[in-house]
Amino acid sequence: MAYITCKDLAVGYNKTAVASGINFTVGKGDYLCIVGTNGAGKSTLMRTLLNLQPPVGGEIVTGDGLKSYEIGYLPQRTDTQKDFPASVKEVVLSGTQAGSRRLFYSRAQKERAYKNIEELGIWELRNRSFRSLSGGQQQRTLLARALSGTDKILLLDEPITGLDPSAAAQLYEITDELNRAGVAIIMITHDLAAIEHADHILHVDRSHNFFGSKIEYMNSEKWKLFQEIEEMEHDGAAS
Repeated sequence: MAYITCKDLAVGYNKTAVASGINFTVGKGDYLCIVGTNGAGKSTLMRTLLNLQPPVGGEIVTGDGLKSYEIGYLPQRTDTQKDFPASVKEVVLSGTQAGSRRLFYSRAQKERAYKNIEELGIWELRNRSFRSLSGGQQQRTLLARALSGTDKILLLDEPITGLDPSAAAQLYEITDELNRAGVAIIMITHDLAAIEHADHILHVDRSHNFFGSKIEYMNSEKWKLFQEIEEMEHDGAAS
């Protein structure tokens, strides 16, 4: 059974849907990219999957033993995050508290956090202040934090925003490695290059959504339109 199954899901605020008719599944080892224009409801969908707000309609079914605290989350970067007054080690350790009622970290929690710090290539930074890091190093730290609470599924909201091309490429390499190890990835993105890393695409477009394989999506009219819109926005931002 899939980790997450959405059936005719509608998401929004105050019982008013901003996107509806959303149907998709994500299971172990899947890599799903969620795309769509600004305001289509992608971030609202993400918050709904995280149980931060209730669905307006339809349902979200979890399976394969997935517990709510086993969904790792990498939010969009904010100025508040950039100035977080803690060390890398402290930030990553805090991720182990998901589903735990302990006041102090156990040996197993510390070992898990340190393992993720090492595997994400930030061991030498473990005692550095989080706010002293580069954007790419901060994203690696937050990804290590998310992984310290789960090895099942990660939700990533625009993870490469604000990163230089080298840091973005490194982040994609990391998510690819995690995915090959069996971690399911759900990524909201505006980056056309991200499509290459996914095996399935969810294009959110009010009530006219698309869900299917990457190949099916890249042969669809929605992909052509998405490319045109993103290229126009990129050209506008560059001018």
